[in-house]
Amino acid sequence: MHDLKHHRLNANGLMFRVAEQGEGPLVLLCHGFPETSHAWRHQLAALARAGYRAVAVDMRGYGGSDSPSESSAYSVFDIVGDLVALLGVLNESSAVIVGGDWGGTVAWQAAQLRPDLFRAVVGLGVPMMGRAPTRPSSLFPKTNSAIFYTHYFCEPGLAEKEFERDAEATLRKIYFAASGNAGPRDDPNTPNPFGMVARDGGLLDALPDPEVMPDWLSPTDLELIVSSFNSSGFRGGLNYYRNLDRNWELQAGLNGQQVQVPALFLIGERDTGLAIPGMDQIIKSMPELVPHLRGSIVVPKAGHWLQQEAPAQVNAALISFLQSL
Repeated sequence: MHDLKHHRLNANGLMFRVAEQGEGPLVLLCHGFPETSHAWRHQLAALARAGYRAVAVDMRGYGGSDSPSESSAYSVFDIVGDLVALLGVLNESSAVIVGGDWGGTVAWQAAQLRPDLFRAVVGLGVPMMGRAPTRPSSLFPKTNSAIFYTHYFCEPGLAEKEFERDAEATLRKIYFAASGNAGPRDDPNTPNPFGMVARDGGLLDALPDPEVMPDWLSPTDLELIVSSFNSSGFRGGLNYYRNLDRNWELQAGLNGQQVQVPALFLIGERDTGLAIPGMDQIIKSMPELVPHLRGSIVVPKAGHWLQQEAPAQVNAALISFLQSL
């Protein structure tokens, strides 16, 4: 059987830590915030068994990969540049790109920009969205008592100070609150780490600290992810949010451009994103931007960490999509 290998590659002027398993057509796996390549542990083995070369990357700013100090180095275009360069280093002429959360945003953008390299795309949790009518920071809510979490993340030094105080407690709280285990998203009592943050507190204050983590995240898995964040810190991941307005500015030239490759979308029924007003409409109208969308699959009871929470359903959908290409 193909063993899982970890190695470091030099691409686009940075060092990247990747996890790799299997041989065959390349499937490139891109994680989100706050995760590492370990988020794809269940997919690597399944894809290898199905006859694919599965490569999961610690994205720029995360885990064992380099983390440039300037926050301006984290635009979606910089990240797509990393993936284009990684394809060359891996000696591959094309890949199917799969992404969840921020990795999903990057995957859609990669397929939109370079259909010659990314021959198909799978997005988890984050749909392909058109360019907003105005800069994102002006769309996110602020009240006298609270601000939307993206505003909180964009304040230099603020969120990292809170999160790095105790990385394990931070990850426990965020993973639990955004998971399907926290409860249905239409229940006002279900915690949501990606909502409003009180101006007189931090993001973690409003989240429960579970005594026992859900069974999809074993103590060993959590320990591995915590040790990654203890060494990398959270700044790299937060810098993705600090480029939301800049991404919007840079995307002007792509306005109206469709994703012209085969695509698949999956989302957990209890994904935190579904609490955002209008998200269901964005998902419904995706075929206008993604004409070759093969399906939008809603996974019952799963939350935001879809590939970790519901690996069997995700693997089955992924392999079926890959085999249809």
